[in-house]
Amino acid sequence: MLFVCYPKCSTCMKAKKWLEENGKEYELRDIKTENPTEEELTDWWKNSGLPLKRFFNTSGNLYKEMKLKDKLPEMSEEEQIRLLSTDGMLVKRPILVDGDNVLVGFRQKEWEENI
Repeated sequence: MLFVCYPKCSTCMKAKKWLEENGKEYELRDIKTENPTEEELTDWWKNSGLPLKRFFNTSGNLYKEMKLKDKLPEMSEEEQIRLLSTDGMLVKRPILVDGDNVLVGFRQKEWEENI
């Protein structure tokens, strides 16, 4: 299992604690120092079944500074994925990848049901 997170993020800390308390083994990857690639993001998005917008960290400073709320509707999916791959701080976290199962954000009930 790949656990993609930002170690200073409180939600990521909660998710990590949950994984450890539930005996789940994972490989940790810092999203700030190792951005997801376009290929990874495309695969994760397709496997998650979620709208692409859910992969954006809409509460992050960078998202707000770039005024992406207004720009995203005008961008193609390819452009959005390319943008996400440029900076890990644009990406919603944590992301948990277990084979084809991809969870974005930490909602404990969802994790309990899907991991």
